[in-house]
Amino acid sequence: MPSEAERPVALVTGTNRGTGRAIAASLHRRGYRVRSLNRTLSGEDWLGERRCDLADPEQLAECAAEVVSEAGRLDVCVSNAVDRVFLPLEHLPAKDWDRVVAINLTSVFHLIRHTLPALRRSGGLFVAMGSHAGSRFFEGGAAYSATKAALKALVETLLLEERENGVRACLISPGAISNLDGDDSPHKMSRASVGDCVATVIDTWPRDLVVGELEIRPARLPRPPVTGIDRLLHV
Repeated sequence: MPSEAERPVALVTGTNRGTGRAIAASLHRRGYRVRSLNRTLSGEDWLGERRCDLADPEQLAECAAEVVSEAGRLDVCVSNAVDRVFLPLEHLPAKDWDRVVAINLTSVFHLIRHTLPALRRSGGLFVAMGSHAGSRFFEGGAAYSATKAALKALVETLLLEERENGVRACLISPGAISNLDGDDSPHKMSRASVGDCVATVIDTWPRDLVVGELEIRPARLPRPPVTGIDRLLHV
């Protein structure tokens, strides 16, 4: 039985609900010490939360440094937090575009920069949660799809640059997830299933291989036709 200091540490963003919470829960069950950066706190001790608006680079830098200093190590970082605005381009306010880009893309860049030294020391893994929206576009999804598409380039470049330093990187791109309470659609993946999948990539797959990109889909399909974000149900 490893001591508390010997247990691996996973930093996950956006764990107060949804997929992020499921990822954190699955890692916690596997013995990881979970640390979280959340704009809204859930108040549960096991999440190791720090209040952080990821759109603020200074807050992010400070909180990431606090996590590494307090925990003494960092083995995994999962960039999961996301902002969504679904509007046609002609009606999309510039402030909403800027915030989606700040949360979904720019914060990932800053998170990489501020966790990379610790991940190098541990031979760790950086995971970014992408989306089918990054390659399967839909009406009203310009801001969301653009940021998810850009993540592919960011994560692949991280992998190319840091593999020789012992740091692995993985982009996980899910299809439709039942992230809303009461959503029991048979055509969406459950949060728990996605959380277990992410934790399996982190905790189970051999360390001498790299999962550069993983696409996961719902097992069942609805009947077409559909438009908008519901297009993601058909891939």
